[in-house]
Amino acid sequence: MKKLTKWSITLASAVTLMTIPASLYFFQVAQVRAEKKFINHTPLSKDNPVYPLSQSFLKRNLEKRSIKNDGLELNAWWLPNTSKTNKTVIIAHGFNGSKEDMACYGEIFYQLGYNVLMPDNRGHGSSEGKLIGYGATDKRDYIKWIKQTINKNPDAEITLFGLSMGAATVMMTSGESLPPQVKNIIEDCGYDSVWNELTYQAKEMYNLPKFPLLYEVSAISKMRAGFWYQEASSTAALAKNKLPVLFIHGDNDKFVPTEMVYNNYAATKGPKELWLVKGAKHANSVEVATEAYINRVSQFLEKYH
Repeated sequence: MKKLTKWSITLASAVTLMTIPASLYFFQVAQVRAEKKFINHTPLSKDNPVYPLSQSFLKRNLEKRSIKNDGLELNAWWLPNTSKTNKTVIIAHGFNGSKEDMACYGEIFYQLGYNVLMPDNRGHGSSEGKLIGYGATDKRDYIKWIKQTINKNPDAEITLFGLSMGAATVMMTSGESLPPQVKNIIEDCGYDSVWNELTYQAKEMYNLPKFPLLYEVSAISKMRAGFWYQEASSTAALAKNKLPVLFIHGDNDKFVPTEMVYNNYAATKGPKELWLVKGAKHANSVEVATEAYINRVSQFLEKYH
């Protein structure tokens, strides 16, 4: 029996030594700041239905705002509406993206009469940081952006909007103790947890099971970034949320699989609406159904602001 136990320990140690280099590589791919080849960064073409919205926003007089959090300087665009208003949207971009990628959404909210605050997440764009937070660390930053917005205007009426990882970020933020100025949340194609999303991607991209690599990569994340993948959960946060949430997801999403939206929708405790966009892939619902997208967002905001 002792020989068997010793052999088992030796085998486990050997497997660990073999998998650690792979785990370090996958942590680099998943969480270290760098351009990711598997993310499409192709600029919008002129025939894209949201191209005019994006260009219109980028031509506006965008001001700069910044905060300091966890020793990092984080930067954002601020666009006050020409019609004086307390209504303000804080927009969170996706994995390996930047605020520039969210220009069409900024223009949608601006045309709906909102002030627009559009940060670069830590580890992205013009903000500092070497590690990607997947919403787990970013939620702390968005709480600080919320506080800054309220300090500048105590009567602010705040909407949180996020796309993909940004959607997971605003959902994770929903589980925190938020001030009454935060009125509602709109999430578009966010994952239900980092663990489930990376388990899915390990299989889809590399045909790898979650054991042992994902467990090891999660441990590296805990050491380097301060969180286990298992604890970075949109559903766990939504279980504490009572704010109205609009859930949007493409019914042909193969990057953040569509079934995740049902988990998110079931978890939240506040008023909720679910809109599946027929034929939409990951993060392109606004392109597939631009007019319907604007109308659905507008109706939700009128109902719950």
